[in-house]
Amino acid sequence: MFDSGVGGLTVARSVLDQLPHEQVLYIGDTANGPYGPRDIAEVRSLALSIMDELVDRGVKLLVIACNTASAAVLHDARERYTLGRGVPVIEVIHPAARTAARVTRNGRVGLIATRGTVDSRAYDDALQAVPGVELFSQACPRFVELAERGVTTGAEVLDVAEEYLAPIKAAGVDTLILGCTHYPLLVGPISYVMGEDVPLVTSSDETAKDVYRALARKNLLRGSDAPEPRHDFRSTGDPEAFSVLARRFLGPEVAAVERIAFASSESGARVVPSDVSPLPATLQGSA
Repeated sequence: MFDSGVGGLTVARSVLDQLPHEQVLYIGDTANGPYGPRDIAEVRSLALSIMDELVDRGVKLLVIACNTASAAVLHDARERYTLGRGVPVIEVIHPAARTAARVTRNGRVGLIATRGTVDSRAYDDALQAVPGVELFSQACPRFVELAERGVTTGAEVLDVAEEYLAPIKAAGVDTLILGCTHYPLLVGPISYVMGEDVPLVTSSDETAKDVYRALARKNLLRGSDAPEPRHDFRSTGDPEAFSVLARRFLGPEVAAVERIAFASSESGARVVPSDVSPLPATLQGSA
């Protein structure tokens, strides 16, 4: 499982809750995040570099726990890993879109996301087949910055939320998709500004259900008699800063966070600098 930072931990939390016997290997690409302002080709390259390494290390399923990366690389990832290597790939856009289509009463659905996700129109495509649903989108780039800094309450985040959400409220939406896995970390101020009558839809719980279904279909679920699961959390940036936020949301499941780096040379070879740890080769059967 990977994300551009700590936001994907909201998905990891749901996976750990719904599949308590599974092992999770999580990589937060904080050295290159956020992905939202980057162009699609760059996001694709970063995401494929991480997923190549994860698949080479023997994970049994991949979770793209990032909306921007899901929009940029899903088709390529399923061709490369599912068709090419037999590894299921789960993303976070369609689970949230399905939930929003089910929840909305007036057919007016709001979406807040990174600029990359909004411009990709991935949510528009996901909801296109649902009759009577109209999508109103707003890019909220500063939300990621605030979440990565751990600023989830207070005047600053409330002012930013008021500014970003004003056009969404004016559109009369009755359901709001949090189209970035960082945004559930700001659910308090977002909910306050939108009002209690507007449900907030996140992808985490539905994505975890998709993980369960994919593993069950391939008979890959880890049994209750298996050894105690060992989770591994890695960051491409400062591991201390990552671990502080990670423990806020996952608690004791996060032990030591190690730094890991991925880079692609022009020849396509991955380069791991000597001052960072390689991925363990023993996490066979992780998600």
